[in-house]
Amino acid sequence: MLPKAKKVVYFVRHGQSVDNVLPVFQSAETPLSDKGQRQAVQIADRISSLSFDALISSTQPRAAQTAQAIASKTGKSVEFSKLFVERIKPTSIDGKPWDDDRASKVWRQWEESLYNPVSHIEDGENYDDIVQRADKALAYLLKRPEQSIVVVSHGYFLRTIVARVLLGNRLNGDIHRKIQMVASMENTAITVLFYTDAFEEDECWRLWTYNDHAHFAE
Repeated sequence: MLPKAKKVVYFVRHGQSVDNVLPVFQSAETPLSDKGQRQAVQIADRISSLSFDALISSTQPRAAQTAQAIASKTGKSVEFSKLFVERIKPTSIDGKPWDDDRASKVWRQWEESLYNPVSHIEDGENYDDIVQRADKALAYLLKRPEQSIVVVSHGYFLRTIVARVLLGNRLNGDIHRKIQMVASMENTAITVLFYTDAFEEDECWRLWTYNDHAHFAE
């Protein structure tokens, strides 16, 4: 049971996408696969047991479809926000196969920029961009009037949010790289943050649950 908190946010990673299982650089517009649609139904069933006040989703189709499944099960309407989209890759490589030489080169350069606060590769986000967006997303959620919120988002971006909550200004590019490499997150897993104080500690965001996918065992 969650401790009493000023704000509770249940983050849900989207279901498996078509591009998740293809040898391509995932397109921002890829929809859920058949398996992903089944996963969306599973997580909707689980979320329906929660009491929550608002449902927010990334605008990207794989997240939006997952959120719509939750909406259908719970009767909540979905609000869409670009704050919660996945890391923004260079559009020139969207959907390109891994063995495309140019796309592969751009991908490697962009991946490096995600841990480098200086460089940009084409129109992709870099380290500063995604960390600042994570901060904006947390501030946005804190300012909302609802006490309990479900947010459907994406693996890389959710790991960035968790890293920022755990490490604050001590987060840097090298640590961010390590977290992204070793902190697994399953499709439709639940990660819970709450905002509260503690004994002799001021209010802040705190991690309660990470990568909970117990609904797969049901």
